[in-house]
Amino acid sequence: MKKWGTLVIALLMVTSLLAACGQNKNNDGSAQGAGSNAGNSGKKVITLGTSADFAPYEFHIKNDQGQDEIVGFDIEIAKEIAKDLGAELQIKDLQFDSLMNELNSGRIDFAISGLSPTADRQKEVDMSKIYFTATQAVVTRAGEEGSYKTLDTLVGKKIGVQKGSIQEGIARTIEDAKITSLAKTQDIMMQLKTGRIDVAIIEGPVAEAYVSNIDGLTIAEAQPEAEDDGYIVAVKKGNKELLDKVNATLTRLMEDGSIDKFIVEASELAEK
Repeated sequence: MKKWGTLVIALLMVTSLLAACGQNKNNDGSAQGAGSNAGNSGKKVITLGTSADFAPYEFHIKNDQGQDEIVGFDIEIAKEIAKDLGAELQIKDLQFDSLMNELNSGRIDFAISGLSPTADRQKEVDMSKIYFTATQAVVTRAGEEGSYKTLDTLVGKKIGVQKGSIQEGIARTIEDAKITSLAKTQDIMMQLKTGRIDVAIIEGPVAEAYVSNIDGLTIAEAQPEAEDDGYIVAVKKGNKELLDKVNATLTRLMEDGSIDKFIVEASELAEK
């Protein structure tokens, strides 16, 4: 009887081990599969894709526990979308120019990352209503801002932009511009600080956040304009159910003043 009992226990242990190994896990411990599996709380998980180098919209901080945390204006919107869906939010920090591929592959459910409603993006994904409209800025080294009072003064200059952004499109319209396109905004700022580029074209509040935190940089008077200054949430083509729910959340946040509140709080946090 002891041998049979031992054999049964051994079989049960092997079965449990195989079952545990058969379930794929994400880094945060939740089951893989965007928008379909239960997280630690037992809720459905919805996965956000973002590029967290775009303060005050999405950026990294050390929280009160000393842990790395992604915060910002867009992140608060994503939390509200997840809350209205009754889902647990999972955040994936990705390169900006990979967001649309990740969305269409199903590895993320929605993307929020200072996304503008460009014609090319409209072909790739479905877009929400515009939830915020921003301005553009030219950042340069302190003491050199007087050289860049109009867009014409950027002709022939070395210009840094984020790869895949509307600022990259703006830079391409400037005659003889020598464009440096990089994945991360902080890398553009480093290129500017070290003199490898003359100016950087960046979204207004993002420029203000970087200038307030990096000595020796300032915003010039020249102000680029773009047709697609507004920001949207992107979902996979054909996912009308999620898109309708996202739009409902955005409508609520715009009508009750939360959007304005989120950007003020995120800007203050970025300045710290």
